[in-house]
Amino acid sequence: MMAQLTPVTTTRLGEHLPLLDLLPDANPLSWVRRGEGLVGWGIHATTTVRGKNRFRDARDWWHQELEKLSITDSVHGTSTGPILFTSFSFSENEDSVLVIPEVIVGMQGGKSWITWIGENAPPLLLEQAPTLEDLSYTWGDGTLPPYKWEEQVEKAIELIRTEKVEKVVLARDINAVTNRPIDVRPILRNLAKEYPSTWSFAIAGLVGATPELLLRLNHGMVTSRVLAGTISRTGDDEKDLALSASLARSSKDLEEHHFAVKSVADSLAHFCSSTNVPDAPYVLHLANLMHLATDVTGAISESRAHVDTFAILEKLHPSAAVCGTPTDVAAGIIADLEGMSRGRYAGPVGWIDARGDGELGIALRCGQVSGETIRLFAGCGIVAGSIPERELNESQVKFSAMKSALQNG
Repeated sequence: MMAQLTPVTTTRLGEHLPLLDLLPDANPLSWVRRGEGLVGWGIHATTTVRGKNRFRDARDWWHQELEKLSITDSVHGTSTGPILFTSFSFSENEDSVLVIPEVIVGMQGGKSWITWIGENAPPLLLEQAPTLEDLSYTWGDGTLPPYKWEEQVEKAIELIRTEKVEKVVLARDINAVTNRPIDVRPILRNLAKEYPSTWSFAIAGLVGATPELLLRLNHGMVTSRVLAGTISRTGDDEKDLALSASLARSSKDLEEHHFAVKSVADSLAHFCSSTNVPDAPYVLHLANLMHLATDVTGAISESRAHVDTFAILEKLHPSAAVCGTPTDVAAGIIADLEGMSRGRYAGPVGWIDARGDGELGIALRCGQVSGETIRLFAGCGIVAGSIPERELNESQVKFSAMKSALQNG
């Protein structure tokens, strides 16, 4: 006797609602940029995967869950129907989290829709999340104190000078304890307001706003935005314009960026009949930082028409932007020098639909919330021309996005 399938319904919404204001306090899920994207809540199914086959294991689990569903989709677009929210670990030896929400609300290109799993459509209510104004924080060092992290950066530079490796990305963490459990919803809203050009994400307590799109797969077209090379903004438009020009000419930053772009382009070439890699990066301006950026695009080969997001992720991650070059050597150095668990920081985060299309960024500018504690992460690309003190200052600036989002009401 066949098991009864669970109904899934997708239908248009007659109004455009503020996505982040729909999220309830339990298990909020988000992938939102400039007011568009996806939010979800409620858990229909969830699991964790780990190990060298975690992307394939994630695909297998997702397909098994899809076989249990009876899908009715009157909208018929990428990201409609049931959605898998994913937050993969940086290392294969740690847990990646997969969540299929009970309710998903999406908005894209002027269209908005709702998907729910089960018999009855849920009510859509604008939620009043608590503010952060009455939170107090006790901050402390993470795995390494700042001076020790600078020493590890110097060790990485020495390895680069001896030609053991070309680039290594070293991350650090800091921790805070608060006076009550932390609600991720006001953090998401603050990040979306302050950094509208980034993707505001939340899944299983990992919350942040990433400027780096690792992978977008849409009807056979693939895009990856590479960021590497960073400089702080001053808030003075004239000075920032000059800093932007200096970043675009910086041999140290251009070298770091070249390694990251080549890593992504080589990975995508494995699947694509053609790729487009611009000759030079542009400067991406955020509220607190400027980055060298390159958008790499490609068309999936007809002979690889079966390729889905999982397959490309397996080839793309980890890129030189979050690991280094060569990848295997850099990963070993990271394990030796960082001395910490990255968890899901610097891993792929986003969503995948029933067709295998999806949109995932790299989990940067983020923190892991657990009850009354939050752990923030920041990483810096180390190359031959790096200076430890400047790398430490860069990491402090990268922490500032989340620190600011935690303080605002």
